Amino acid sequence: MLPLEGFGPLLPEHLSEIIAGIVLFLICWLVIQKKVVPAFEATYEERAAAIQGGMEKAEKAQAEAAAALEEYKEQLATAREEAARIREEAKAQGATIVAEMRQQAQDESARLLNNAKAQIEAERAQAISQLRTEVGGLATTLAGRIVGESLDDDERARRTVDRFIESLEREPVERA
Repeated sequence: MLPLEGFGPLLPEHLSEIIAGIVLFLICWLVIQKKVVPAFEATYEERAAAIQGGMEKAEKAQAEAAAALEEYKEQLATAREEAARIREEAKAQGATIVAEMRQQAQDESARLLNNAKAQIEAERAQAISQLRTEVGGLATTLAGRIVGESLDDDERARRTVDRFIESLEREPVERA
């Protein structure tokens, strides 16, 4: 017979079994080809589309994230520039305030110095006036004792005191 003896128990006994097997195989193959393969292909296409859509969504999300990151970086740079500008303004305002305070302190110091000088000058004038009066009285008394006559005449006493003070004022100038 045919060289099919190596099949053992799988060897069909009748030729009709082989033909029935081939026909059933062809029917199964046609059913699979017409029904199962298109379903598999449709499922494959759906999954491929889903994967492709997912990748597109992921790429879109990644692009949006990159845009958001870029916007964040721009906002951060703007914030840093604003902070630097505010710091510079604060430094300038601080320098202005320090300069104003320094000027106010100098003005106050000058005012106090002028007041002190005026007060010293007033006290000096008052002291000179008091000294003139005291020295005048002492000089009149002394001159009266030396001359031996009374210098009670106010006009004469005043002239004598003025001459004495003038001579005292000239003395230090002549020494210098």
